[in-house]
Amino acid sequence: MKRAILITLTLATTFFLGFAFKSITTTKNSNKMKKVTGIGGVFFKCKDPKKMTEWYHKHLGLETNPYGATFEWYEGADSTKKAQTQWTPFAEDTKYFEPSTKDFMINYRVENLEELVKELQKEGVTIVDKMETYDYGKFIHILDEEGNKVQLWEAID
Repeated sequence: MKRAILITLTLATTFFLGFAFKSITTTKNSNKMKKVTGIGGVFFKCKDPKKMTEWYHKHLGLETNPYGATFEWYEGADSTKKAQTQWTPFAEDTKYFEPSTKDFMINYRVENLEELVKELQKEGVTIVDKMETYDYGKFIHILDEEGNKVQLWEAID
């Protein structure tokens, strides 16, 4: 009888400790701000953006437009929420990637761009410009550790 009580108490204690641990770790993680949620675009320099766009359309079947190609997809968490990733070739002499000297720029989709920018500033990340807002989202550019220009985008869906 004493053994049954001891086993029951041990199991109950283990259960409650596991529940408490899960609650503590879940609470900590839920307060952490979500940052990058996906890739919003890939941009690269080339000699002739129009010919490059035509080549990708002809040979790889990209459905192109004057800006390159837009890939539509649905977010996993909400299968009714449409999202996009942009693919765009730029002229090799574009100044858009400056101050970076690299031939590419990645656009990352983010949540709550204003709060993220505040956090990045506190962390000493170089903010290249001021946030701009368009009918399709908010944008800002930063530099990564190696001087690559990175575009952050909070979509307005």
